[in-house]
Amino acid sequence: MSTETGASYAAAGVDIEAGDRAVELMKEWVKKTQRPEVLGGLGGFAGLFDASALKNYERPLLASATDGVGTKVDIARQMGVYDTIGHDLVAMVMDDIVVCGAEPLFMTDYICVGKVHPERVAAIVKGIAEGCVLAGCALVGGETAEHPGLLGADDFDVAGAGTGVVEADALLGPDRIREGDAVIAMASSGLHSNGYSLVRHVLLERAGMALDAHVEELGRTLGEELLVPTKIYSLDCLALMRACEVHAFSHITGGGLAANLARVIPDGLHAVVDRSTWTPDPIFSLVGRTGGVERLELEKTLNMGVGMMAVVPQESVEVALSALADRGVEAWVAGEIVPRGEHTTGAELIGDYAG
Repeated sequence: MSTETGASYAAAGVDIEAGDRAVELMKEWVKKTQRPEVLGGLGGFAGLFDASALKNYERPLLASATDGVGTKVDIARQMGVYDTIGHDLVAMVMDDIVVCGAEPLFMTDYICVGKVHPERVAAIVKGIAEGCVLAGCALVGGETAEHPGLLGADDFDVAGAGTGVVEADALLGPDRIREGDAVIAMASSGLHSNGYSLVRHVLLERAGMALDAHVEELGRTLGEELLVPTKIYSLDCLALMRACEVHAFSHITGGGLAANLARVIPDGLHAVVDRSTWTPDPIFSLVGRTGGVERLELEKTLNMGVGMMAVVPQESVEVALSALADRGVEAWVAGEIVPRGEHTTGAELIGDYAG
């Protein structure tokens, strides 16, 4: 006679009650992101956004983006810090959306875990909600999935999708860029959320550095440096558009500065960015020096201290820099738009970094 009990979802490793507890814990944070256009609350099958708010537009264009945070989540796991990684997620999604001039409207998230720890999931959502407030968008819903057997009990990953809106005749991009335009750089808060496979390989695996070790040149522990949240530029970019004429933005993420800037440069024109206009934060030289990583490889992988770029007409430069300074954004003129000539790419870095 068999004494085995029947199979169950819980026996397979999925804890529905823990999931319900996580939802209850995150509700207060999601509520903080609500815009007047959002209908209903957390827990429905779909998030609702009142599209009648778009009636004020002559020809509204919806902008959509999706992204994740990459292997930076493993730093958060090792550090046991879960309430900042959401800032990174919002930045990766919403700062892509604002590049075309779109106002962020709403976002959804997807959190995949090996085992649901309610407080941990709620901390992740707290970070996402805080990021949404900084981006000016609502968090209208999401999904927490438990994948026992595929992920370890402490493993997790996050992803998200967002939507924004821009008036058709205000759409930014290559068509607006002209010869002689200035390229304005906005400082990053550090590594942001790209290149962590290289950073982890160099600093943690090859050099054997400990996350809790104080690094003098960083002024804090290595783990604290690696977990600095990605700066969210969405509202800064929208404010810049209100203050002066803007032709294009470029979000500096995977692929580095030159490659991302080239994405918004039209045929026939070329962006020249002068490295001597800024000094990258110490974390960039630490990675390069420790791993023997050549400068061009670093520049293809990391943002090198610039998280967002704006292309503006020369007559807008003074107003642009002033508007960004008023919002606490460190910014400077880093280059200009010139004829393409014999250049094979849309952007290049010249000179040597200051300092």
